[in-house]
Amino acid sequence: MAAVENLWAPWRLEYVRGEQPSGCVLCAKHAEDDDAAALVVARGAHVYVVLNLYPYNPAHLMVVPYRHVGGLEDLTREESAEAQRMLETAIRTIRGEMQPGGFNVGLNLGSAAGAGIPDHLHWQLVPRWAGDVNFMPLLADVRVMPQHMATTWKQLHDAWGTYDEETTDGV
Repeated sequence: MAAVENLWAPWRLEYVRGEQPSGCVLCAKHAEDDDAAALVVARGAHVYVVLNLYPYNPAHLMVVPYRHVGGLEDLTREESAEAQRMLETAIRTIRGEMQPGGFNVGLNLGSAAGAGIPDHLHWQLVPRWAGDVNFMPLLADVRVMPQHMATTWKQLHDAWGTYDEETTDGV
């Protein structure tokens, strides 16, 4: 097996060395009052949208209910409906701002299904571009992120309301 190459990302040291929440990281994330620092892109009445700290691609978002529940069937109708609307708005926003060729949207329900945080339900939304899985992760076991997460957060946060279903015609 080949050795893993290193890409230096010194801005991550603050996260690695910073204080880690003692409970659920998704509950702690929505409780923070600085959306830019928490990378919370948008908030609704029942769910919020946040950038993934370990993204597969730029603008990899998670849609997360505020309530700490692990099962899709545990959501109220209002939570489910708002999560769906937030996913749709996130897709419109990323499509309008970043022009991906497609998206992966998914839920991992339970540890056996691959959920990294099995007790707090969350949808993963991963924008995809042709060639985004290039030779770097395949040959060098390295992923390249072309845009800093703070820049991605600002772009999506600032554009969020622009792409609501009420204000666009199918963008």
